[in-house]
Amino acid sequence: MLQRAGHTEAAVDLVRLAGFRPIGVICEIMSGDGSMARLPELIRFAKKHSLKICAIADLIQFRRAREKLVERIEVVKLPTDYGDFDLYLYESRIDGQHHLALVCGEVAGKKNVLVRVHSECLTGDVFGSRRCDCGPQLHQAMRQVADAGCGVVVYMRQEGRGIGLAPKIKAYKLQEQGYDTVEANQKLGFDMDLREYGLGAQILTDLGLKTIRLLTNNPRKVVGLEGYGLEIVEQLPIKVKPNPHNAKYLKTKREKLGHLL
Repeated sequence: MLQRAGHTEAAVDLVRLAGFRPIGVICEIMSGDGSMARLPELIRFAKKHSLKICAIADLIQFRRAREKLVERIEVVKLPTDYGDFDLYLYESRIDGQHHLALVCGEVAGKKNVLVRVHSECLTGDVFGSRRCDCGPQLHQAMRQVADAGCGVVVYMRQEGRGIGLAPKIKAYKLQEQGYDTVEANQKLGFDMDLREYGLGAQILTDLGLKTIRLLTNNPRKVVGLEGYGLEIVEQLPIKVKPNPHNAKYLKTKREKLGHLL
């Protein structure tokens, strides 16, 4: 659940915390009228049948109080074209992957800190690919954080919406054959978006943040960061100019992924 606050993850973590093998069975309880029962009715159901009940947020809070799944490795100065940052290197204790945080100014204990959680895009961030809007979004976020004089850009190493670099390039080939970005990922056997933001939330918490103003066009990112002791007080869009090469890509992000473009 510290990676993804979902019911499947909660079931596995719950039995593991109880000292059992990490295997669970999930079902949804129906009301008498055939609709899915919600929390007030589930509480009554649990009392009637003497069942224990808890919320995912409770399990996350329990684990967060006892576990830390990112480790701060090093901090160095990083002057950039957009301003001066402190570069924090973190390592995931889950898979050994490294993630980064670009920190501008003193952020620990500050309220309503400007934050961008950015997923790695080698082609866009490094090579300036015009097939996506990733590079311009990253650089615009760095510019806005530097201009604010206080903020964080978390750089998560989850290429291609979490599918990895090689599958992403294969997805590009499918897009050249007429598939959109979602259809290409699905044809390769992946969900349309495999990114997870729990470790990013832990990095922000390690930096001493509690309330943040989140730079994103993606409502799913807001949900992915919730439940980790962070409060998102404002969602701010990142506005970048489209080009002829990414028009279809942006249309798909808006229509199939719900991005606010």
